[in-house]
This record gives sequence, structure tokens and C-alpha cells, in this order.
Amino acid sequence: MAPMTKNYVAEVDHYIDSHHRARERFNSGQRKGEVTQKYLAGHDGSEGLLYVGIAQERAAVWTSTRRRNPLTGLTTYAWLNKTSKLVNHVYWYCFDDDFGPFLLRVCTYFPFNAQLIVNGHHWAQRQASKAGIGFTPLDNGFADCDDVAGLQAICEGFGGAHIEALLIKWQQRLPQPFTEEDESLGGYYYKLALDQVEFSVTHMLDKPVSGRIFLEQVIADNLDVGRPDKVGLIFGRQIHHGRKRPTPGPFRTRVFTCGVTGQFAFRLQVDQSEAIPQGTTVGAIGSPGECGMPKRSRTHQSPRTRRRPQSPG
Repeated sequence: MAPMTKNYVAEVDHYIDSHHRARERFNSGQRKGEVTQKYLAGHDGSEGLLYVGIAQERAAVWTSTRRRNPLTGLTTYAWLNKTSKLVNHVYWYCFDDDFGPFLLRVCTYFPFNAQLIVNGHHWAQRQASKAGIGFTPLDNGFADCDDVAGLQAICEGFGGAHIEALLIKWQQRLPQPFTEEDESLGGYYYKLALDQVEFSVTHMLDKPVSGRIFLEQVIADNLDVGRPDKVGLIFGRQIHHGRKRPTPGPFRTRVFTCGVTGQFAFRLQVDQSEAIPQGTTVGAIGSPGECGMPKRSRTHQSPRTRRRPQSPG
């Protein structure tokens, strides 16, 4: 695994030097978005690599150790252990013709986990410009447009196939930790999975006091945890996870019975934030199941047709 890390880091350094791109070393707590905005401010809109960032961050990695044979006590063999370590991550900040600015974050240690971050609104804005639709852009939406129906059709056409095509396209351009032999012989390659998605309902506020009124209504509508048909019960029993006599059942029901005390136990996986300057509301979903969507990217054809997140509006 160590030679794979060294080869990948060497390829990254060679790529940066040969393409004459800037290299930024991110410090702990530094706002990476502010650094990116400086590069976007002077960008001419052409497709290519903006700059590369390097940051040391904690990640789940695999390390090899030596173990002894429990029978002989002499023979040693290699063993893989999953642990957490501070390792370098490469931040590829690029500009795509279809998606605009996006980020590909790659861990430099095995198994080389990667994260692709895109903005669907930027994709829609690029497609609207190509279609000749005039609009006023926002960071996470549109303030207005000349052809509402045409823009709506563009937004509804966005799906996982577009994101997967973006990944394949830039995998062929940027250095990759896995070689062709790793993919053909070992079966090591990247598969897209949905990690987090954010929705913006783009409320346009006519004055600041409207934002205050809207926020008060959102708080009032989200004070409870649901109605009786969505309330589960937790029973006071010990749960054993052993192999011999595991305790069966999830111990949940929706029926209130005599002698059973109901307890409200819930977790909120949707974060809501209000951006008053541009009038947008964003709901961040940490689990795809909250929207009824599997993690595989090809299944994400139309999030709008599925259950909306618990964001106001």
C-alpha cells in the first residue's frame, strides 16, 4: 500500500508542475471556499483545472500488521486492520463546460476514498445559457428567467448519469491512484454513491422582515416529532447481540397497549439554514433513505418526484 501512495503522490506533483497550476496548502480551520473564489474571480470560463489544494485530514484507512500463527506461534503473516489516521487529501478544483466549478477530493492512502462535490444549480445555469434562456443567477438557484417552462425541463432532466459522466471524464484527465492493472486484474475502481444532497426552494423575500416572519413560521411548524401514525415505541428489554442467543426483533410498534409507556426517541437528519441576502432555503440530507433514494448514483434520476425533505415550503 505504501508504494501505491508514493506513486500517486508523485503523479500528482508531476501533473501540477507540468500543467503550471498553483498548489495551496490548507491549514486547519481554513475556509477553502474563500480561496476558491479568488481563483474563480480571475477565471475566463474555459474548461480546465483551477488549482490543487493539499490538506491533512482524518480518514478511515487500512494498515498492514504482522501476526503470528496461533498454532505454531512462529510463522508470521500479514494482516489488514481498519483504523483512522491523519493523511493528506488532494483537492482538485476544476471548471467543467457542463457543470461549471466542481471539486474532486481524493485521499492519498489506501483505499483512496474520493468525494465528488458538484452544484446542480451551476449545471442548470450552464445548460440554460447554452439553450439561450436568459436568467438572473443565484448561488443556489435562479432569481428569475425568461422561459420558466424551459428551465423547469432542464432541471427535471438532471440525474445521476450526468454526474457519473463527469467523473469518468475527469478520471481520464487527472492522475488516479488505481492503475489499469488494478482495475482489470484486481477489480479496483470507483463507484458513485450518494452521500449528501441539498435542496434549495429559493424563497424570494421582498424585505428583511419577511425573512423573520418566515423563520418564525418554520420554527412553529417543526416543534413536534410527528403524528401518532409515525411514533414508535421502545421496550425496556436487554438486547443481546451474541451469536448463540441473539435477541430477536427490532422491538418497535405503532400500537399503544395497556402497560406500555411510550417514549419519543427520534433523530433529525435534515439541517435547515436560512440565507436572507439571496432569499434561499437549503435542506441538507445526510442519509439518502430520508428521501427514499438508494445510494447508487444511477437511481437518482429525479429527486423532485420523490418525497421532499423537511424544509419549509
